[in-house]
Amino acid sequence: MNKQRWGSKFGIVMAVAGSAVGLGNFLRFPGQVASNGGGAYMIPYFIALLLLGLPLMWIEWTIGRFGGGFGHSTAPGMFHTMWNKNRFVKYFGVIGIFGPVVIFIYYIYVESWLVGYSIFSLTGQYSGCTEKTIGKFLGNYIGLSKGEYFQSILTAYLFFLATFAANIAVVWHGITGGIERLCKWAMPVLFFLGIIMMVRVLTLGMPDPAHPENNIANGLGYMWNPDWSGLLNPKVWLAAAGQVFFTLSVGIGIILTYASYLRKNDDVALSGLTATATNEVAEVILGGSIVVPAAFAFLGASAVGTFVSGGTFSLGFSAMPLVLNEMPMGRLFGFVWFILLFLAGITSSISLAQPAIAFLEDEFNLGRKKAVTIFAIATFLLCHLAIFGISGGNTTAIDELDFWATNVCLVVFALIEVILFAWVFGIDKAWSELHHGSDITIPRIYRYIIKYVTPVFIIAILGSWLVTGGYQQILFIDPKTDLAWYQSIGQTADGVKVLVRVVLIVMFASLCLMVTAAWRRKGQGPVVMREREQ
Repeated sequence: MNKQRWGSKFGIVMAVAGSAVGLGNFLRFPGQVASNGGGAYMIPYFIALLLLGLPLMWIEWTIGRFGGGFGHSTAPGMFHTMWNKNRFVKYFGVIGIFGPVVIFIYYIYVESWLVGYSIFSLTGQYSGCTEKTIGKFLGNYIGLSKGEYFQSILTAYLFFLATFAANIAVVWHGITGGIERLCKWAMPVLFFLGIIMMVRVLTLGMPDPAHPENNIANGLGYMWNPDWSGLLNPKVWLAAAGQVFFTLSVGIGIILTYASYLRKNDDVALSGLTATATNEVAEVILGGSIVVPAAFAFLGASAVGTFVSGGTFSLGFSAMPLVLNEMPMGRLFGFVWFILLFLAGITSSISLAQPAIAFLEDEFNLGRKKAVTIFAIATFLLCHLAIFGISGGNTTAIDELDFWATNVCLVVFALIEVILFAWVFGIDKAWSELHHGSDITIPRIYRYIIKYVTPVFIIAILGSWLVTGGYQQILFIDPKTDLAWYQSIGQTADGVKVLVRVVLIVMFASLCLMVTAAWRRKGQGPVVMREREQ
């Protein structure tokens, strides 16, 4: 079977940037800044970017290209090529397939909301909503409740079907004909629409003369004026590091797969740096200049604080529709806003699909269409867990899936990667591999950052998260009670969360069995590898 390749350097950079630039850039980032000390948050953010995000980006590009040379496009095979004397290391790589699938099965549903809201913007369906009712509109739409706006989940489900079909259609056409082709036009359009929204927001003037303090300048101040006391709060540092993980799509296995389609002499150092810079422009410049400043100007500081505390969905699906209602040509700009978010979403979701599809192609010698069909059937069924996994008027299943994928899998997998790369593979060999075919020379200090600082940073993040409440989420412990964990399960655990965890355990075990079957089928013992492509 011929190995798939990217068609151009521009295509691979746009694809990796598309994977990274997602809803987190335009929704999660501004909320994180506003709720974690404003401009002071950016200090730990940029420190985490330099000591954690960029090193992991280079690590994943290098591992991906190296493993791709042996015919592997996913983490199990790549890890095996780097430590072929260890028969178990490939099972750690299962997280690099499992994590993206877990995110895909709820991300695709949230992405479909954007399609619906883009249509609702043009039709003015939410134009009569107020601060008190806009949350109810979303709740009616996705089935959290029934009311005056939607009587059932049917509308949301139809948009889900269309969005799911669009994603499968893209990956069906492969790396060059599907993923690269989409990203090469979607990413420039996304940036163009982002610039339009940013310019429109920054030129709003004073929307409410009765409240002159509600203006764009003060909105930017709300975002960027530092609360220096935040630097003493470990949760701010933890939040900043978590955002860097989330926004760059590192520690989840996607970049490994994308980089596996590079040729041996393709530049991974410059490409990784370019993809990182592209993502930061989208996040810091565009994402930081749209949602919160606009909401501040139209709704005021107290309302912004309420929406920020409500989480990612509250900013995008509650605050922005209210702002767009008040903005001149609001329906048109509403459509632009939600289409922008949809493009950010779909370029990320197709990347989430690729590791599992590549695993089926590489390790079971399946054709592209057969591999995509298997993936589509399995994930379509699993998506219903996110769609109907509602409890107590909350998106319980989505929250639980997100918790295990981003809080647990992402950090654990990143730690495994950096240890394998710098300590098992060896920093000398790793540094040489990273610079092979490179047009730039990475500062030598990054040898020591990758080997020592990055793994310690990740361990600190993981330890801090566990100490500050992570263990309580894992063990179902309610911090408001003094119940032991086994008592707490009976008192506070939600049946939907239990169901999600059972499904995730079955998924992970099934992937481990598939890895075992693939290695036995191909006769790959712990020290047998294919000759690397030249």
